[in-house]
Amino acid sequence: MMPAGRRLALGLCLLVASSAACVTSGTHREVVDERDRLSGELALAETRVARLEASSESLDQERVALVDEVEDLRIARESLEASVSSLQARSDRLAADLELTVSQLAVSTSEVSELRGTYDGLVDDLQAEVAAGRIEIEQLREGLNLRLSEAILFPSGSARLSPKGREVIRTVAARLVSVAHLIDVNGHSDDVAIRGTLAQRYPSNWELAGARAASVVRLLEEAGVPADRLAAISHAATRPAASNETSEGRARNRRIEIRLRPREESDGPAPEPTQDAPAETSSTQE
Repeated sequence: MMPAGRRLALGLCLLVASSAACVTSGTHREVVDERDRLSGELALAETRVARLEASSESLDQERVALVDEVEDLRIARESLEASVSSLQARSDRLAADLELTVSQLAVSTSEVSELRGTYDGLVDDLQAEVAAGRIEIEQLREGLNLRLSEAILFPSGSARLSPKGREVIRTVAARLVSVAHLIDVNGHSDDVAIRGTLAQRYPSNWELAGARAASVVRLLEEAGVPADRLAAISHAATRPAASNETSEGRARNRRIEIRLRPREESDGPAPEPTQDAPAETSSTQE
């Protein structure tokens, strides 16, 4: 029989061994459980990371799309601003053109009214000559044209105004002094060549028609029409008003035409108006 002390020691050893075995088994289970728990949390975290990465990629795509949209909007805004600027400039030009048109219309209306008054005045002043057909007065869209026959102005073959011719031209001048239009005095002739002693002075119809136009211009200037509005032009026989085959036609072609026309840019700026018309002087008309 084993002594009591040894039995006690042996029992203590068995108790300690049993306790050690029990602690080791419990700790293992806790470790395994903790591992499983952490593995689950890791899987969950990985899932969340994957979702976040997918969300981040989607956000990046949206950000790129938004940046592109903002750039498109910027380009569209700049295009609209350019269109607005262009439309504003066009509007300004149209407003300026409208203002100019209104101003020109006012001037044109005033000129038409003035020309109508001049036309009516000349018809009244020269009614006898107009009625007899020796003077024709035509109102044009932008001026007037007076056709005066040679018979009422000049002796045959001469560039010296007759007394009746001087009277007629002075009557015309009184109506033209205040008109702003330019005045072309055009000399016309028939096609009959100049012969004899007259040809020594006027070698051709060019010289005779030009001299007659110059005589009319000089008298208009003496009567107060500003010289810078006057021009003497010779057309000779190049612009017949009738056939040169008959004496009546040739008589119609020998004429002076006084043409009123508006000043154009090629004519240069209008001169400053003078306060007083020049005094009438006497001179020899050739």
